[in-house]
Amino acid sequence: MSTKKFVEAITDMDVDFSQWYTDIVKKAELVDYSSVKGCMILRPYGYAIWENIQKELDTQFKQTDHENVYMPMFIPKSLLQKEADHVEGFAPELAWVTHGGHDELAEPLAVRPTSETLFCEHYSKVIESYNDLPKLYNQWCSVVRWEKTTRPFLRTTEFLWQEGHTAHATAEEAQEETIQMLNVYADFLENFLAIPVIKGQKTEKEKFAGAKATYTIESLMHDGKALQSGTSHNFGDGFAKAFNIQYTDKNSKRQYVHQTSWGMTTRVIGALIMVHGDNSGLVLPPKVAPTQVMVIPIAQHKDGVIEKAKELQKRISKVARVKIDISDKMPGWKFNEYEMKGIPVRVEIGPKDIEKNQAVIVRRDTREKIFVSLDSLEETITTILEEIQQSLYEKALKNRTEKTYKASTFNELKQLSDDKQGFIKAMWCKDLACEEKIKEEAGLTSRCMPFEQEQIAEECVCCGKKAETMVYWGKAY
Repeated sequence: MSTKKFVEAITDMDVDFSQWYTDIVKKAELVDYSSVKGCMILRPYGYAIWENIQKELDTQFKQTDHENVYMPMFIPKSLLQKEADHVEGFAPELAWVTHGGHDELAEPLAVRPTSETLFCEHYSKVIESYNDLPKLYNQWCSVVRWEKTTRPFLRTTEFLWQEGHTAHATAEEAQEETIQMLNVYADFLENFLAIPVIKGQKTEKEKFAGAKATYTIESLMHDGKALQSGTSHNFGDGFAKAFNIQYTDKNSKRQYVHQTSWGMTTRVIGALIMVHGDNSGLVLPPKVAPTQVMVIPIAQHKDGVIEKAKELQKRISKVARVKIDISDKMPGWKFNEYEMKGIPVRVEIGPKDIEKNQAVIVRRDTREKIFVSLDSLEETITTILEEIQQSLYEKALKNRTEKTYKASTFNELKQLSDDKQGFIKAMWCKDLACEEKIKEEAGLTSRCMPFEQEQIAEECVCCGKKAETMVYWGKAY
């Protein structure tokens, strides 16, 4: 297969963004489709990205005193029904187990769509006194939601995630935890995945089923669609009352706990693809890239070239995650393959380079070629990786800024929705009828009520009544 054909295999992102996305997840060998409808096979490269995400997040969770636990994947129907709003919110997506072997089960079991009810049942047994609080638990697992329309990473029937579940003595502590974990997510996306986010609160309509309040980080993809990239929920004492989770306080009085829940999923890999990718494939921020540097010998059949390339690999391994390709493929093919996989830096070394005591460094994000002395190889690579990480964030932020608009009237809102793709900032009266009208007539959903508010107008963009808050509206995945 020629180099030209290899590149042509990717649909141009500006022609068909959806097909471009599908081409990349397949050709970069992130996933494969399985025989189970709506489920994906995470291939080694895709799973390695998830492992890096998991490792970093897990470290941050433990630095904030959270402990990992594991709950069953099955939830008895009676347990699930204890919190009415919660079960109603998930009812259409539940998968049920009704038989064990040949025998019908006495009670159907739901395959967990999320684990609130299991944590609540456990907390009701292990929390007795204020000395038992707070309980700061996290779980890494998969969940199942019977989705009608699926797309790798973005929406699949089964997906991997983490779900934090905590219990606190007071409402204030629960709120503090909810915002703390939202900030952990925001910092992770911005500093590790190089994806800028908007932090804010979900509307009543969009909040998590059974929650008192839901907070979100929203990111904008290259095509101007929004992606909810992580959520943190304050449950108040609603679940505690449904499951009778009480503790004895310092005055020997029985009190209900206040709970939180927060989660991030493999969906953020979809965000990575859609925020940073280009028409040659993935572009991975160095911090999350499984391989940060790929060493490629040029004219490797000549004496000493492979040996020198291996020597460079060994040196680079002290400052970066590095691999070498000494396969029989042509260099041009290798270049295309590793561009497709988004490897941040390519190091080329050939006979002429060895003579000159240099190597050629190629940046994936800009394609810039840099000739560097072998004497300063490690330092140069360290600097370039840092520059790429920062550059990708700035590029994504620029894209979001350019695709963020303001609307003061309903006609403006509809016109922007028809003509542009991106976030639209507009005022809202907090009336559900207006939110639903905006969705129905303008095709926009409320993404969040941002913590950083602006006074765009005095009136609601929909009804003209006094506005209560500014909202980011958009079309979303």
